[in-house]
Amino acid sequence: MTDILFTHSYFLHFDPKEYKAMMPYPPLGTLYAASVARAAGYSVQLFDSMLATNEDEILPVIREHRPKVVVIYDDDFNYLTKMCLTRMREAAFTMASLAKREGCTVIVHGSDAVDHLDKYFNHSVDFVICGEGEQTLRETLDHLLKNGKAKEEIPGLAYMSMGTGATNTARPVVKDLDALPFPAWDIVDIERYRSVWKRRHGFFSVNMVTTRGCPFHCNWCAKPIYGQVYSCRSPRNVVEEMQWLKRTVKPDHIWFCDDIFGLKPGWVAAFSKEVIDQDAIIPFKCLARVDLLLKEDAIENLRRAGCTTVWVGAESGSQKILDAMDKGTTVKQIYEACRLLKMAGICVGFFLQYGYPGETRDDIKLTLKMVKECMPDEIGVSVSYPLPGTKFFENVKTQMGAKHNWTDSQDLAMMFGGTYHPNFYRVLHKVTHKKFRIWKSTELLQKTMKQPWRFTPQNVRGLAAGIYHRFTLAGMESEMGEFLAEHKHADS
Repeated sequence: MTDILFTHSYFLHFDPKEYKAMMPYPPLGTLYAASVARAAGYSVQLFDSMLATNEDEILPVIREHRPKVVVIYDDDFNYLTKMCLTRMREAAFTMASLAKREGCTVIVHGSDAVDHLDKYFNHSVDFVICGEGEQTLRETLDHLLKNGKAKEEIPGLAYMSMGTGATNTARPVVKDLDALPFPAWDIVDIERYRSVWKRRHGFFSVNMVTTRGCPFHCNWCAKPIYGQVYSCRSPRNVVEEMQWLKRTVKPDHIWFCDDIFGLKPGWVAAFSKEVIDQDAIIPFKCLARVDLLLKEDAIENLRRAGCTTVWVGAESGSQKILDAMDKGTTVKQIYEACRLLKMAGICVGFFLQYGYPGETRDDIKLTLKMVKECMPDEIGVSVSYPLPGTKFFENVKTQMGAKHNWTDSQDLAMMFGGTYHPNFYRVLHKVTHKKFRIWKSTELLQKTMKQPWRFTPQNVRGLAAGIYHRFTLAGMESEMGEFLAEHKHADS
């Protein structure tokens, strides 16, 4: 018998496009929670829904391990958790009901549960953890299994009381992140992850995090767990985990999934020195702000530490839109950071966001111009998504209809009154990707003509993709034009 069975509500199989790409990472936040529970003396197991087909697969795992408690602990370091996808909510409901039928107490941690307590309590959930979860979870387990403090005395806990939901006082976040144990990697089926990565991509990547929270004020970004608080692990503590991973898990690559990597002044330089001194270099990718990349030799220190890719929240090529978002960065900084990263041999990824209130066709053209001129190595395109607790949500909530959450990550619905028809943005998403692939194939052709001896089978695929996208682009641009014409007609 196991004390606690951990799981989470994100199934890669929800989204056929993501399943096809198949870049799965273990649920890091869940692994931290499991590690803290084990340090408190509890036995733990994991039902990893990331590689499962459906929710029913948890049932034989429950029957095998017979846990006293099932914890559906969504990964705070996965941006999809912030988006509160309805398919994830439905999965949590299903797993909670199955666990309850087997006699388990059910605890849920996730921002969607906090926003919809009654819905979760009506679907077999006994407790909801609000805010940062590890310490609240430990005290709740003590309450259930060790006659610990009363539930009413546990900060950050919500539960049913007298027929209605009750929420205790908020729990302060952990400031000393070095005091937390490393994630419980031993309960993950590492070889299954390795097999998927090797088969799909030729290398194996795992995830780490060095910080919690973000102090910046982008007004569309939700901070349901940490608020404006920002805490950071020491470089030595991070490198110790890298050394452990290098010896045991043996990854080829790391994804640092921090909201912002290396925000603390001097941190990247200290990390770079530590990782070199301790022979712990593992190629990695991270997320960073363009303004911070231009300070303190950040890019050179990232290169020396083993960074191969940096994703930045470019969002828009229009300064008007960046200012409206309270982004705190400039288009000029985007161009310069991209240029310097490329000079350092580091690949660049752009996150782009369409549909922010006030964005016009001219602003969209500026974004496309920025992509063409900067020529990042990868792009990720989305539309503005109102999340509860944000200034953006408050500004547009009167325009929102019944739908407040995407069903899955490819939904791309405009849930407020955008400038143009919602289908315009769906087509714009495809057009942006097609234009990008065309521009990349042109760049590839120019390089191939200069250095034909470096021509590879991968180059053939890139050039063929460019031809295909060029052939299909006109039809989609025509479709976009029809939506724009409808918009003008409606305005008149």
